[in-house]
Amino acid sequence: MITRAEGAYLGAVRAFQNPMLDLLHKRYAPLVVSLLSLLFTSDRRQIPVADAHTEVGDALDQLRAAGYGDDLPVGSARDICRGWADAGWLVRQVLDDDVEVYRLSAHAVGALEVAGRAGGARARVSQSRVRTLLEAVEHLAQDADPDVLVRIARLDAEIGRLREELARIDQTGEVDRVDDEQLLEEAENVVHMVRELPADFARVAESIRAMQRDVVHALRQDERPTGEVLREYLERGEHVMDATPEGRAFAGALRLIGDPQRLDELAGQLDVVLRQPFAKRLPTQQMIELRELARRIEHGLDQVFAAQREASLVITAQVRNHDPLRDRQVDELLRDVMTGLQAWMPDARRGQAVDPLRRLPVVEVEHLRQTPGELRPSQPPAALEAWDDDGSDVSTDDARAWGGPQYLLLDARLAAAADGPGPVDVADAFNAAPDALRRPVDLLGILELAFARGMTETDELAFVDTVRPDGTRRRFALGGVKITMKDTDD
Repeated sequence: MITRAEGAYLGAVRAFQNPMLDLLHKRYAPLVVSLLSLLFTSDRRQIPVADAHTEVGDALDQLRAAGYGDDLPVGSARDICRGWADAGWLVRQVLDDDVEVYRLSAHAVGALEVAGRAGGARARVSQSRVRTLLEAVEHLAQDADPDVLVRIARLDAEIGRLREELARIDQTGEVDRVDDEQLLEEAENVVHMVRELPADFARVAESIRAMQRDVVHALRQDERPTGEVLREYLERGEHVMDATPEGRAFAGALRLIGDPQRLDELAGQLDVVLRQPFAKRLPTQQMIELRELARRIEHGLDQVFAAQREASLVITAQVRNHDPLRDRQVDELLRDVMTGLQAWMPDARRGQAVDPLRRLPVVEVEHLRQTPGELRPSQPPAALEAWDDDGSDVSTDDARAWGGPQYLLLDARLAAAADGPGPVDVADAFNAAPDALRRPVDLLGILELAFARGMTETDELAFVDTVRPDGTRRRFALGGVKITMKDTDD
């Protein structure tokens, strides 16, 4: 039987195995906290891996130059950052544009918040904090108590109190002034709650990513029928926000703070607070935190939504591309590689040559075609139907009447129109031609001849009347075209 002391000790041991507490009690904890707070700010939630290594290296050089070399770890900035990632303080992630970045884990965010509170102004047992606690307990009791009569009595009492306050303000025209000390206490209480938000948002995002890894791992194990696994995890991917306790809590909070109008009202209320005289007595850091509260909430929401979208995409892609046979083959290949490395490493020497792969493995094929396929069809195509077109009633003159442009006659028409001085108006020449030479297709022909002779377009609008061989007429409008018949003998 475990004693109370042993149970308390085991609980503390488990607590200190958490990466957040592990970060804070390490030898180089001050360095880790300071560098992570420099790398990651409210405006920079993630940083490219190469930039992080460069900035950490510059900071280490500055500290060594200042005489803190004995308090710094050995190794390059790359090794230090990789150690932080292995310890669970940093998370490496590849973005859509193939850029690898670092971002803080939920444990690191919590550690930075604890360190910030410990190094800043200490929270006091104030009237504001006690009132916040009492109001939280009151709301909890109201939500938990299903008694209708008790709820009605509480609402009546609240309505009566508000009516009394409204009547007093109407009579006096004044609002009771709150002491500046009490306002400062309330502002400090708000700042204290604000500092806990980033860690809360980070924990929700981390829980979603952990659920994503569990889903993918379960899909790869293929311990159940494929159809059952696909149906269950596809539904889980669609409702990823409801799959974890943190996600369900965040969904409830989102109903309160997810409304853009609510965030706008929050920003306006904070602006009113910061314009009051007592706000000038707040430390600069607290004023900044109050001013950026709405933006911090928006950043937190974006962080959680990004994790949700990423989890949904990864799970959906795994479901669509899931191939148990291929996954088992990849796993077997990786195990063979690891077994070979474990057998080779103990006896290997530095610089020892490795025998290359002389040939690729032979593909196991049961049967190959040995003869080419028959190119000729199995049976000849059907014979063509007899089609006698000699009995057509269309005469040669009719066919010529409905044929293409009559270039020779049209060219002669242009030459005849060029007897007078000045350029020839193509539309006038076409309208003066006989009906047999004024078909729509002849209009295209005469324009083609005019283009070949170097026509000149004018800004005037010209109209021509065409006549089809069946006697139907149609009027066309076109831009004015004129030509000069210089080489009519050619």
